Amino acid sequence: MQKSLRVIISGGGTGGHIYPAIAIANEIKLRYPEAAILFVGAKDKMEMEKVPQAGYEIKGLWISGIQRKLTAKNLSFPFKLLSSLWKAGRIVKKFKPNVVIGTGGFASGPTLMMANRKGIPTLVQEQNSYPGITNKLVGKKASKVCVAYDHLERFFPEEKLVKTGNPVRQDLLFIHTKTEEGKAFFELDTERKTLLVLGGSLGARRINELIEEQLDFFAAQDVQVIWQCGKLYYEQYKKYNEREGVQVHAFLNRMDLAYAAADFIVSRAGASSVSELCIVGKPTIFIPSPNVAEDHQTKNAKAIVDKHGAILLKERELQTFPIVVETLLKDKGKQESLSENIKMLALPNATNDIVNQVIKIIS
Repeated sequence: MQKSLRVIISGGGTGGHIYPAIAIANEIKLRYPEAAILFVGAKDKMEMEKVPQAGYEIKGLWISGIQRKLTAKNLSFPFKLLSSLWKAGRIVKKFKPNVVIGTGGFASGPTLMMANRKGIPTLVQEQNSYPGITNKLVGKKASKVCVAYDHLERFFPEEKLVKTGNPVRQDLLFIHTKTEEGKAFFELDTERKTLLVLGGSLGARRINELIEEQLDFFAAQDVQVIWQCGKLYYEQYKKYNEREGVQVHAFLNRMDLAYAAADFIVSRAGASSVSELCIVGKPTIFIPSPNVAEDHQTKNAKAIVDKHGAILLKERELQTFPIVVETLLKDKGKQESLSENIKMLALPNATNDIVNQVIKIIS
């Protein structure tokens, strides 16, 4: 591969699109230190902050999605799209990339469309079991589409599909060696079971309400709780830090140690979380968000549950939560089978395999 490798990566709007994009960039830089990498994101979205923090340059497009309800915001969409196509075309023409990678999100649409129009190879990385509108659109003309789930030939040309999995934090690969370190880091009682609750970086309102309702139940079951409530909810729930056996965190800086310390996990079912939990291999109860496009979190969770690797509880079923948890706590065989089955679905070499595909299509 020539030293002058030039790559544009576009994706954002949520951490689920941004962090895989950064992981791919880091792997390219590891292999080709002289490579020039430019990110393209949506103005005013979190990638404009997160990407520079990771050490990469980013250009912003004036783009947003179409609202699913009739709203005045939709009136500006055609103008935003035309503006973004024009700017993306200029960025591609000036940067002269060997390849353009899209990880989903509004900005990746115009960027990959203009790359395809100019004959530049493109690769799409789809994190979910049900693709978003942007990836479905640009995936049809991509050279390769890297996916994390089976049966996506419904949405993409089958000959372009490569099952690689989603990029995950490399420090999760060895958490089985960090159990004692994790319990010490969180100052946990080693004689008690530990529940880890994850609602995403911003938090999940219904999960937080559920955990608050069940604190007495956890105490009765002798379960201690590491509760990541999200930065939007921390002020509301931090008072429970005064309660014995409960730790409330806005976010967790050492996710590897949180996973290592946990005996059980309650989590949303975003694509990145699901991929991480397959590697972690702990008994997991998924509570998908019903408020996402095409209900894709439920589909992500079902892909694991259908292989007997986790438990699925929909928000409308949360009245059964105490029964589900108590049954799981008492059934060691169920715990072991869930762990074994979810580990079998792990794809820990995803980032490496995706970059292999990137190199293949430009070689």
